[in-house]
Amino acid sequence: MSDILQVRVWRGDEQGEYQAFEVPRLESQTVLDVVSHIQRHMDPTLAYRFACRVGMCGSCAMTVNGVARWTCRTHVSKVAKDGALELAPLAHLPVVRDLVTDMSEFFDKWARARGQFHPTATREDPFARVRPDSPERRNADAGIECIGCGVCYASCDVVQWRPDYLGPAALNRAWTLINDERDGARNERLRAVGDDAGCLACHTHVSCTERCPKHISPTAGIAGLKRAVMKAALRGDL
Repeated sequence: MSDILQVRVWRGDEQGEYQAFEVPRLESQTVLDVVSHIQRHMDPTLAYRFACRVGMCGSCAMTVNGVARWTCRTHVSKVAKDGALELAPLAHLPVVRDLVTDMSEFFDKWARARGQFHPTATREDPFARVRPDSPERRNADAGIECIGCGVCYASCDVVQWRPDYLGPAALNRAWTLINDERDGARNERLRAVGDDAGCLACHTHVSCTERCPKHISPTAGIAGLKRAVMKAALRGDL
């Protein structure tokens, strides 16, 4: 194994190009370690994001050798066996500079999917009692750990050819909320996600589920939304 990594890093905006670096290869080295080494020791102008370094915030997500990943939890030994790394910003999002993308569109789609909780009780009411073994609670639990890193969005084939598609993260969020019995905006949310730019646009390619670092299945949630939208339409609720 070579002691040097051959690293190509995207520089500039959408019209930029790759820049080559040679980085020392170390034991238990992560991809984020590589990026940090370049910024600290080789080119201080390199722009990238990170915060927690332990897989809790998702801000370090980038495209590593063509695949969207968390760089803090991706070891070089698993993705660069030939000693080569190609690092780029997340796909399907505007590039601010270098490895930094503008996430506004991603979170705007959460809002369009009615991703905010709408309570049916006030602080004066007793605490809601939700059975942890109910099917609805289990459905919500299966998707609730999403941290909005954008890996699924960058991996989604439908987003690539249909920019107005809400995307797997926003739809997964909608799925968790319609399974929350405390929420009062079920029909409004189903209307928001039930059109051609919502859950009906999903082609079930499963890329989002395969790439999710939290092992969530947006594919399953989107399938559940399709069923819920159909049932609501048959009842005349939409």
